[in-house]
Amino acid sequence: MSQVTITLLFLLFAIVMFMWEKIPLGLTSMIVCVGLVVTGVLDWKTAFSGFIDSNVILFVAMFIVGGALFETGMANKIGGVVTHFAKTEKQLIVAIMLIVGVMSGFLSNTGTAAILIPVVIGIAAKSGYSRSRLLMPLVFAAAMGGNLSLIGAPGNMIAQSQMESIGLKFGFFDYAKVGVPILIVGIIYFALIGYKFLPNKTDAAGDSIYDEVQDFCNVPKWKQTLSLVILILTLLGMIFEEQIGIKLCVTGCVGAIALILTGVISEKDALLSIDLKTIFLFGGTLSLAAALDQTGAGELIADKVIGLLGKNPSPYVLTFVIFMLCCVLTNFMSNTATTALMAPIAVSIAQGMGADPSAVLMACVIGGSCAYATPIGMPANTMVVTAGGYTFKDYAKAGVPLILVSTVVSMILLPIFYPFFP
Repeated sequence: MSQVTITLLFLLFAIVMFMWEKIPLGLTSMIVCVGLVVTGVLDWKTAFSGFIDSNVILFVAMFIVGGALFETGMANKIGGVVTHFAKTEKQLIVAIMLIVGVMSGFLSNTGTAAILIPVVIGIAAKSGYSRSRLLMPLVFAAAMGGNLSLIGAPGNMIAQSQMESIGLKFGFFDYAKVGVPILIVGIIYFALIGYKFLPNKTDAAGDSIYDEVQDFCNVPKWKQTLSLVILILTLLGMIFEEQIGIKLCVTGCVGAIALILTGVISEKDALLSIDLKTIFLFGGTLSLAAALDQTGAGELIADKVIGLLGKNPSPYVLTFVIFMLCCVLTNFMSNTATTALMAPIAVSIAQGMGADPSAVLMACVIGGSCAYATPIGMPANTMVVTAGGYTFKDYAKAGVPLILVSTVVSMILLPIFYPFFP
């Protein structure tokens, strides 16, 4: 049996088990990870390299930073300020999505979500609304916000490099021509219809550190203040990542270490705040993404689907197929890997038919950001699985309609802003 076939079988197994959920998601990920090593598809270093991925390190650090913010009661205080202005659940969802979406346009999607997750949990505690109704819109908005600027997501820069290879380039806010309407329509969608598809988990994350401390009366004010100060400094470090030359995960680690050294959070509580379910789920599934890439299985899927279009496909149909293929792939691979895989294929096909590749490349980026349908679609999705008490089906129920909304908006706007034959 070829490595491609084995990889595709493991992909099918992962999809079925994630949907069936008869065994924990993290365990499914680890079965896939170990299985790829045992079958010889990946060497052990590649298979387990996901556990030292920068996103996993960022997870660990920000779980501690977030845990300190919640454990000291500062998250609840911030939540009180927000709920003072947003009186209803719908207003809260809109406010959260707007704030997160704008921040994600200029910061790391994962970093933005990691910083604001404990704040939103505090808002939920203060307002009395279920956190499961607020956390999912938060991570979806983080993904949509990545399309507001050239630096919003790594995939954006990959598409830019493809454009530069053929002597063209996207402007800094070119992505926003489609990204802003998608974010606005996405927020309106959740305010009017989408909120009906959000899960209501009244007992979400009962074993989480976020539920262990309810009375904050005895917490010294200096601890509350310092937890917020360190959070803000961590955020600033992430904003100016390029200027200071320190990666997001390292900045997060500095913040976590500072919180422990100053006694804002104890070492014991810091360790308890790290959600190992998330680590195993994300780290394990990165091995599947690596196998799809290294064996060529991902490229095979893309080629087979595009091959069905025939020799002279319509540019509009090509753009739609590229978009939908990226939507599917990005829910099981990282959006960066999806864009890296699809961008060169899209450019070569567009050039072959004499069309401007801008629209199909933009379709790669926008479609690659539609990672709403699974808990492994993007790091932020994975981070809230435990805190929100979510299942695989919860993501599909709330995320698939949002993908359809994004598809409709994109298919209307892409040909307008990026004509196939200018």
